[in-house]
Amino acid sequence: MKEQQLTELIQPVIEDLGFVFWGLEYLPQKNNAILRVYIDHEQGVGVDDCATCSHEISGLLEVEDPIKSAYVLEVSSPGIDRVLFTRDQYAQYIGEKVQVKLAQPVAGARNIKGIIQSVSADEIVVANEVTEYGFAMSNVMKARLKPTTAGVKK
Repeated sequence: MKEQQLTELIQPVIEDLGFVFWGLEYLPQKNNAILRVYIDHEQGVGVDDCATCSHEISGLLEVEDPIKSAYVLEVSSPGIDRVLFTRDQYAQYIGEKVQVKLAQPVAGARNIKGIIQSVSADEIVVANEVTEYGFAMSNVMKARLKPTTAGVKK
């Protein structure tokens, strides 16, 4: 899988620069591809941080050349509505609202919105007002936090 190969190349570079490698998305398209890399830091991530990481990643990709077609590199913070890539990231946000798109339906649903209830080696459980959904990490196509604006000052 291209994402795995790119992760193995890029993650050490991000971590050597002092950032957390949150994840990446590789989106091949007809004329070019998009490589979106998410970085995080306990003090937050600024534009200069993204530029520094982008510069380092670009240099690495030029040398290693894992993407044969034209591509656009985007480096950004995961943001408040962050995409979840790993089991540990789900575990970090137990009790938070999430939207999950599954490859295979669970309880008749492929698009699930609810609260992350639990995370184990075998299963992630998300519940809403109607029911509880348990699914394997391998069944997740995409998952994103859906933060509420409760408590946010306007």
